[in-house]
Amino acid sequence: MTDAPKVDLSSSVGENLPYLRRYARALTGAQDRGDQYAMATLEAILSEPESYDAALGAKTALFKVFHSIWASSGAPLADGESGLPEKAQEHLSRLTFGTREALLLHTIEEFSFAEIGKIMELSESESRELVDIAYAEMAKSVFGRVMIIEDEAIIAVDLEGIVADMGHKITGVARTESGAIELARREKPDLILSDIQLADNSSGIDAVNRIIADMPEVPVIFITAFPERLLTGEGPEPAFLISKPYTEDQVRSAVSQAMFFSSTQSLKA
Repeated sequence: MTDAPKVDLSSSVGENLPYLRRYARALTGAQDRGDQYAMATLEAILSEPESYDAALGAKTALFKVFHSIWASSGAPLADGESGLPEKAQEHLSRLTFGTREALLLHTIEEFSFAEIGKIMELSESESRELVDIAYAEMAKSVFGRVMIIEDEAIIAVDLEGIVADMGHKITGVARTESGAIELARREKPDLILSDIQLADNSSGIDAVNRIIADMPEVPVIFITAFPERLLTGEGPEPAFLISKPYTEDQVRSAVSQAMFFSSTQSLKA
């Protein structure tokens, strides 16, 4: 009987760990740093099981423990030892504290304002206000040239419209690995938005790896119907990831977050 709660805890945490990795990576702008925070969250729960409030719901409880660690570390994106590129630190320093966290929680992880309040120890109205501020600050954020790698015409057109409405310039749409490499070399994007599986059965991951070998400072957002496959923590994986089917808010949020960061790394196929 004494072992049952541990089994339940292991199961509920394990089911939501990929999404915590996704959130932490987007928040920090890098896989390594994000995964370190996810691991610290697990260690905190193991050492102090009472910190995990199952009554909140499995995902909310897990993210609340993460935020207690994130807050106690000072959300280290503004200090000189964060490991972030100077440009990213400059952009982040202009944002209202807590807005990025609330926006990611609401749009990418799809928490309600009430749940965000429990995670960040705010009222529901304060959570809503932070998200509103985030949208306003996004409208004044950096703009750049965005390349789309997507073989489904309807999705490509939809992404083009969302990104263009944000004020970014679309450099073009590629449907295959070879087309993506050629387009990137010709147009030099500031951000890449890529599907995983492309026409002619080529790989968006392979295309991105070849592109960032020449342009390592270009951030990448992957869109996939199977996000858990790229959120294992086992080797190089994306810092920015959107699930299919996506919402406009998720795309807008991810693009704005990624634009703040200027480094990426090779990914596994």
